[in-house]
Amino acid sequence: MDEIEDVFVARLMSTDLHTVTPDTLVEDAAAVLLDNDISSVLVVDDDGELVGILTSTDFVDIVAKSRPKAETTVERYMTRDPITAGAQDGVAAVAETMLEHGFHHVPVVDGGTPIGIITTSDFAAYVSSPESVSA
Repeated sequence: MDEIEDVFVARLMSTDLHTVTPDTLVEDAAAVLLDNDISSVLVVDDDGELVGILTSTDFVDIVAKSRPKAETTVERYMTRDPITAGAQDGVAAVAETMLEHGFHHVPVVDGGTPIGIITTSDFAAYVSSPESVSA
């Protein structure tokens, strides 16, 4: 296994992104999560710039608060302006940020446009089989 200080986000991040817009209905966003067996969607504006993130944990809040009401949009529940990482950031620093804030997902951006996401699952995959994570 490489020294963790020498590993960059680009090596661990997932690039198969699923996005929605702020005006997407929460039930449609939930379908994206379920249909793709993922735990988060990135929320982008009309220019493709990251404006938020909606995770499976947010759906607990949605059910608790609105049960969900018809026509409820992602904008109401998304985390706005999430903390992000760059592809060349070190994974150790990103891991520290995730632990400090209790995050399970950190969007990876290039100039505000999402290019990937790094999750706790990506870290687990690296630890369990570092040679299988793309270099």
